[in-house]
Amino acid sequence: MIRAPLTDAIVEAFDGLPSQLQDAARYLLDNPEDVALLSMREQARRAGLQPWTMVRLAKRLGFDGYEPVRSLYANAMRQGELGFAGKAGTQLAHQQEVGDRALAGEMVRSLAEQIARLGEPEQLDALATAAERLYAARRIFCLGLRSSHPVVAHFSYVMSFLGEKAVMLDGASGTGTDAIRLATAEDVLFVVSVAPYTRLTVDLARRAAADGVPVIALTDSAVSPLVGLAALSVLVPTESPSFFHAMAPAFVVGEILVALVAGKGGDKALAAIRRTEDQLSQLDIHILPPRGRRKS
Repeated sequence: MIRAPLTDAIVEAFDGLPSQLQDAARYLLDNPEDVALLSMREQARRAGLQPWTMVRLAKRLGFDGYEPVRSLYANAMRQGELGFAGKAGTQLAHQQEVGDRALAGEMVRSLAEQIARLGEPEQLDALATAAERLYAARRIFCLGLRSSHPVVAHFSYVMSFLGEKAVMLDGASGTGTDAIRLATAEDVLFVVSVAPYTRLTVDLARRAAADGVPVIALTDSAVSPLVGLAALSVLVPTESPSFFHAMAPAFVVGEILVALVAGKGGDKALAAIRRTEDQLSQLDIHILPPRGRRKS
């Protein structure tokens, strides 16, 4: 649960409030997640109060109306102060209010808008620069743990079609990240982590940077602990109506980067992809769709 932005002010003013405003204040103290997301009218209904009571409380606390109060709590939620359990409570309350179909629609629209923002000029410049540095590196060491793992795993897998340039820092027995000791200034560490940042990821990136290994970070904020370590950072949004942060934009960036790196390889990359495809065919790895029918 959040340490709500107005907790201290509410507690200090509580004894001097009329009984109805005390009821409203108690609701804010007990339900910070609801304040962050639900409408004022819905909050008043749940508290058994009239909407104007919520407005009166906001004014007693020094605000022009109730919307600035909601904004404070919403900002706390966006900045990750809720935690997964608190966000789950928020999602549950909102889902019960609007229904499954509406929440699903909100998530689709949110992801669509986030991915569309990747096409903005500054983002495209960052992607092009990152691809240039990845292409120029001798090897790309790929690091992403927990929710970030699928992003780097897919990046590394697709890069494997181009040869052995990508080194996935992953494996059993806790030894998967040991290969980073082989990295030099001619290589790159491609690292992915978003809030809440995985401590081991940040520690390994810090060690790599201290050893002179250039770091390219895919993360979510200008104040991410990876940004200060990285030679280049690509930032992606992670906000979601879900209790869990969105990883789809980061996944899309990974796909874009590997495609750009492949394209910069020209005929050499094309030949490597053909060799890989031939090898996979000889090993009978894939089940191909029947001729004349398109993949679904």
